[in-house]
Amino acid sequence: MTRDGHFDQRLLAFVTLGLVAFGLVMVYSATSASATLGNGDPMSYLKRQAVYALIGVAVLVAAARFDYHRLRFIAPPLLLIALGLCVAVLVLGPQINGARRWFLLGPASFQPSELAKLALCLFAAVYLARRRAPRTLGELIKPLGLLTAIFCGLILLEPDLGTTVSLCGMMLAVFLVAGVPFRLLVAASVLAAGVGLLAIWVEPYRRARVFSFLDPWSDAQGSGFQIVQAMIGIGSGGFTGAGLGEGVGKISYLPEAHTDMIFAVIGEELGLLGSVLVIGAFAVFAVAGFRIALRCRDPFGKLLAAGLTALICGQAAINLAAVLGIAPLTGVPLPFVSYGGSSLVVLLAGVGILLNIAVNGTVVQARVPDRSGRNSRARPASARGRRSVARTRSDGDVRRVARSRRVASGS
Repeated sequence: MTRDGHFDQRLLAFVTLGLVAFGLVMVYSATSASATLGNGDPMSYLKRQAVYALIGVAVLVAAARFDYHRLRFIAPPLLLIALGLCVAVLVLGPQINGARRWFLLGPASFQPSELAKLALCLFAAVYLARRRAPRTLGELIKPLGLLTAIFCGLILLEPDLGTTVSLCGMMLAVFLVAGVPFRLLVAASVLAAGVGLLAIWVEPYRRARVFSFLDPWSDAQGSGFQIVQAMIGIGSGGFTGAGLGEGVGKISYLPEAHTDMIFAVIGEELGLLGSVLVIGAFAVFAVAGFRIALRCRDPFGKLLAAGLTALICGQAAINLAAVLGIAPLTGVPLPFVSYGGSSLVVLLAGVGILLNIAVNGTVVQARVPDRSGRNSRARPASARGRRSVARTRSDGDVRRVARSRRVASGS
């Protein structure tokens, strides 16, 4: 790895763009048959996803060229915008499949909870970079814990349990990197888990999902239908799969094949080999992302890189665990691969920020006090170091001249 972080930057960009391209192929494979029967255009889903991918890549490039240090100034307004949109969608958003999660803008849609993830991660990094890590439960709650609870409550009202879990996992990673004591994180996690269990219990469909996860075959035609069909699809793929586009589960058996369950389509058509490659790609992403966080000398950049990496990889882990039957279904899409515009664009923006941190994270932005006691503008640490060395050298020259004059006068 090069010292300037270009290796991690290129690796992260390569893996991300590879997953996006792979996702376009799998979206077409998962939707071509149903789209043909529905509107006669087998490429209708692919066209929309390709537009989102182009927008997302453009945002990624812009974010990669934008100095991430300046994101400090947009964190508070972005958080307020995300909070307002999460409230507005509950009132103004159309009800789709019993949920109010999206704003419909013609053929496009926007999900405010996706923006909330990025906004909360950014604000938490700014807040914790300027202050001592919380040491008590009260310090943890005010204000970050309270903000997280507000966002989680609004998202649960949509309802969207999967995004809530992703949000909590991201904040847990940020707190851990910030230096919050482990015992305090355990206590907060137990408290959050208790609230989560209560949220599951009060909603009948959530209870059904949990019980179907414990024994999906007990109601294979009802609450356990989706996970049973996912298992059948993955199991029938074997080592190399049935072939790209040759799967049958996506046509009439597997619900939400192009979104939450796209990994089941991958398992059926590309087999164990394709599934392992996808999991390996996210593992490489995690290693590169956390290495960027470890190398970053700026506390703000370190926290932001860790939070973004945990958000993307945690969301992938939740989706993969649900499809493989080792966790309850939560409706979380597979990052970069599943169909969906808001998630793709926001996560690609996060990757762009990571790419910028990989290169600029070695420059520490610190405040230097001026003579009046006020903080002057931020100066890079390297510049301060050069000035300090220059002052040391000049002081040494003065002392040498004074010493030579004393010797001359004594003689």
